Order: sequence, then C-alpha cells, then structure tokens
Amino acid sequence: MAPSIRLSPAARSLFDEPLAIAVQGLGPRQQVTLRTSLRDETGELFQASARYQAGDDGELDLARCPALPGGSFSGLEPMGLLWALQPQKPFWRLVKRDVQSPFLLQLEVLEGHGERPGRLLAQAQHERAFLRDGVRRVPVREGRIRATLFLPPGEDTFPGIIDIHGLGGGLFEPRASLLANHGFATLALAYYQFEDLPQKPNKFHLEYFEEAVNYMLQHPQVKGPGVGLLGFSKGAEVSLAMAAFLKNIMAVASLNGPVAVIVIPLCYKDKTIPILTLYEHKAKGTNSNFLDYSDVLDDPFQAPGNQSLIPLEKADAQFLFIVGQDDRIIKSEYHATEVCKLLQAQGKENFQFLSYPGTGHCIDPPFFPLYGIGSHPVFHKRAVLGGELRAYSKAQVHAWSQIQAFFRKYL
Repeated sequence: MAPSIRLSPAARSLFDEPLAIAVQGLGPRQQVTLRTSLRDETGELFQASARYQAGDDGELDLARCPALPGGSFSGLEPMGLLWALQPQKPFWRLVKRDVQSPFLLQLEVLEGHGERPGRLLAQAQHERAFLRDGVRRVPVREGRIRATLFLPPGEDTFPGIIDIHGLGGGLFEPRASLLANHGFATLALAYYQFEDLPQKPNKFHLEYFEEAVNYMLQHPQVKGPGVGLLGFSKGAEVSLAMAAFLKNIMAVASLNGPVAVIVIPLCYKDKTIPILTLYEHKAKGTNSNFLDYSDVLDDPFQAPGNQSLIPLEKADAQFLFIVGQDDRIIKSEYHATEVCKLLQAQGKENFQFLSYPGTGHCIDPPFFPLYGIGSHPVFHKRAVLGGELRAYSKAQVHAWSQIQAFFRKYL
C-alpha cells in the first residue's frame, strides 16, 4: 500500500480548530520528514517541518508519535506542524486580509531525516477557513462607522462583541470572523487609516466608539442589554476607556493593553486624557541588533504618569486582562497587576487576570505563527515583540477558550 496522509476534518477546517494528521502505508519504523507549507495573500511562504518514525505497523499518528529532534519542534505536538510555521522572508507576519477565502495548507511526507529532503512519498492539501458555513459578513457604513459585522448562522439573537485592533490602522477582520463561528455577533471596527477615517489623527474621540456601541445595540440580531469589547494593544486601551466613560459595556477582554493612554490622546465630550510620555532613547539594543522598547514609557502609577491613567474604578464592566510575560512593547503584566490592585483597594472584584510565560506582545487566535520580531507600531523600527514558539502556541489555545467562556458568562 502506498503511503497516504489522513486528515480529520478531511478537506477543510476552521483556522482556530485542531487538525488531526496521520500517515498510513509506511514501512515498519520508517523514518520520514513531514513538511507543511502555506502561502499568504502576498505570496510569501511559511513552512514548518518535523522528523518522525513510523510505528511497527507503518502507521504514524501525530497525536501519539512524538517528533524527533532536528525539525521545527520536537516532542508530542499534534498541532506542531501548524503552530511552528515560520516565514521564509524574515520578520514577516501572517495576516489574513480576505476572510472569505481560506488559506491553503500543503502537507508533504518526505523520505528520511536528511538536511536535504528525500523522495516525496505522499502529499495532501487542506483548506484552513475563517468562516463557518452560514456565517454572514456584512460591511457596515452607518453614520461615521467603518466596520464589518459577522453574524453567526440563523435568525436568533447573539451576544454582541466589538473587536478593536491595535495601532497600525485599517480594518482587521480575522479575529472577529473566527469569534462569529463560536456564536457571537462580532463587529470588526476600524478607527483610523481606513477609507474616509482620519489618516493621522491627533486624538481619538470616544464618541466614534459610542456610535459603534449604539449600532450594535440597535441591531435586531444583537442580544442586549449591553455589549462586550475585545481589544488588542491600543485597541485594548480604547476598550478600557470605553468601559470607564460609556454606558452599556458589560465585559472587556484586554489583550496586552496599557491601562493608561499612550501615543494618541483620548477624549470624550470635554475631557481629554493626555498620553504617557515616551522616551525613545530608553530603547535597549539586544545582542541581535533589534530594539527592546519595553522601558520607554512613563510609569502610569507614578506621577507624572498618573494623569494618563484610565479611571477604571468608574466602570461597571467585568474585565479580563490577558498578558504575555514576555511582552516587549508594553509592560502589560505590570499594568494589569497594578490596576487590579487599585480596583481591589476600592472593594471591586470585577476582574480576572491571565498571565502567560513565553508569550510576547502579539496574542492571536490559535495557530497563527509567532510574530516575535517585527516593526514597532510607533517608531517603525525593527523591534523585539517577544514570545517563544512552544509556550506561545499553548497560550493562544488557552486564552482563546478563556475569552469565549468570559463573554458567554457576562453577555
């Protein structure tokens, strides 16, 4: 029997779902290399490989067989061939612009464990999709709002979440689309550098975000009485400020967000929260010539920084702070720990805190490749974002399930 690859689900799975990989028809204890490849929408190639040995029966099941040393990872890692994908072009990030089309994953089984791949024994293709059948993608251009709403299948009402991305501008849909597959009406909200939104804003007005909250609450398929917010980095900061100043915010999940205003001031009605001072000269060089920016901000818990602190004690929402212990852009663990102490001192218990070792600034949904070194969102220089491959892959899966459980509980 010729070797063949067996996948479950066979042809197509959601990007954040596990994929079971097995090879049958090998020789007893045959040594093979498995390789995965995926091209992004610009054509850049991501690859991972691992070395395996088949069982006595010629079967190789990644859920039971550990990878041997010498590949992208080793040990028992059933999803290693997906989470270990790395760009062939250095410092390139895997981004999904068009969530209506899947990524195409190529799998190959190659003979032997050599530095150069051996003969091709088997290959397969698999689609990694962002939208479950029946999920609707609705472009939103209402008033000033520029966004995309993702609605789960069916005519029911669903808990509503607004997903707010970090600095970098544009409209970012992958996380919102994946959340909709899990039963949430999710609005991916752009807030600058998109269509007719400001290109270089000198402040962000919370009234814009308030309009998005009202849009969601007026939607016939959004189950009230309030909405949840999922924010990353600057988007997390905006989400925390929305909870402090706006009504109808029930739950906020903050991914590596500062708890003070940074880079661009926030204002609401007649109040402006100034930014923490940034000291670019405090960036530290690493031994690989990248910059570590983790110490460039004023401490928001010490004057003069505390003018920039978001008054979270005013918020009625539930908070879930998710932080990477190796975040090199913001001291997110310190920010979240200290703000939880402040809330506790005021007799509040409306917060949860999840801290992940070996996890850097970017916390994406499961199985996105680690983006540990990239462009700094403010200084646009090559910066250490932080994170370590295996630890990060575990954090992604755990955090994603916790985010969904949190919103199910409070929405």
